[in-house]
Amino acid sequence: MFGFNKTTPKFCDLRGKVAIITGAKQGMGKAHALTLAKAGAKVVVSDILLQDCQLVVDEIKKLRGEAIAIKCDISNKIEVNNLIRETLKKFKKVDILVNNAGIFPFQPFLEMQEKDFMKVIDINLKGYFLCSQAAAKEMAKQKSGVIVNISSIAMGQVGMGFAGLTHYCASKGGIVAMAEAMALELAPYGIRVNTIAPGAIATPGATQPNQDPKAIEATLAPIPMHRQGKAEEVSNAVLFLASEESSYMTGSVMVVDGGWTAG
Repeated sequence: MFGFNKTTPKFCDLRGKVAIITGAKQGMGKAHALTLAKAGAKVVVSDILLQDCQLVVDEIKKLRGEAIAIKCDISNKIEVNNLIRETLKKFKKVDILVNNAGIFPFQPFLEMQEKDFMKVIDINLKGYFLCSQAAAKEMAKQKSGVIVNISSIAMGQVGMGFAGLTHYCASKGGIVAMAEAMALELAPYGIRVNTIAPGAIATPGATQPNQDPKAIEATLAPIPMHRQGKAEEVSNAVLFLASEESSYMTGSVMVVDGGWTAG
């Protein structure tokens, strides 16, 4: 265990905790895995490509952290159950679940097929349900646990809609509603459920090579801070919600968007 470093808030102590992060092979998920590991957690790095997950595990181990890689398609209940089973086999418990995996294929609404819509819902929403339920059943046995969901400002209502992402927006809004209901039911078991809604974050999935400067400027224009966020800036929010420093928070939505939705 490599404990704390100068970039980790010392009050967010996760030593002795076991954390599962889905969609953790790159981007925000990888950043979450590294951040929680730096805070002392034993980390399960999960995604659909095992070899990529292992690279993240190797990075954590180079820093003297403890981690394992487990392949999981979160839309598949059998694989989700295996994710929990293998975590218990290695670490004996589950303290933290970070639901991060998701897809966002742009597609015009009038051209969208049912299969396209359902694929996004299956991963972005049903997957969060399957992972949360499987993890919560174990957390309930120990009367403690934390679930952190990664939604988006593209969640409608207090957030906003985005053209070309009808299925994505539906899934992200559903995550918020589902998390609020879960928080009510799971509080008696000592389980907290909170959601983070990131704005424009610079990740491999969101940043395209040779992107048109005008397109970049159009994206930054409505953001008061006039820049994309860093994955680590979202991970700091994950760390706070995963730690006991947020012990009186459940059913909450934390927006990390550089002020976009405040405009």
